[in-house]
Amino acid sequence: MYSHMMVGSNDIARSKTFYDATFAAFGGKPGIQDPKGRLIYMHNGSMFLVTPPIDGEPATCGNGMTIGFAMTPEQANAWHEAGVANGGKAIEDPPGVREGNGMKLYLAYLRDPDGNKLCALHRVTD
Repeated sequence: MYSHMMVGSNDIARSKTFYDATFAAFGGKPGIQDPKGRLIYMHNGSMFLVTPPIDGEPATCGNGMTIGFAMTPEQANAWHEAGVANGGKAIEDPPGVREGNGMKLYLAYLRDPDGNKLCALHRVTD
């Protein structure tokens, strides 16, 4: 069902620095910029795009929205570290295992430089 996700940015160069670093942490390639100024990241058959808003208004983050990326705990730690080092903000609890409702997940959370909430997720199986 999932084909792609797109977030807005008020500073594409700043976003490229952040997303290139965080995607590299789990094996992704740097984003490519299309003629409309959008950044395009392709990894494992999915696409993630960053764009200046098409209506010319400032980009804002979605309140209550979280974008999740599947990865190993080691990749999640590297992703989190790269994000903080490249303009992101660590949020919620530090990266680690959370348990509840019969699930055990390894989670790490960041806000990108434009305030979008991102999550690295690994389903832990015993």
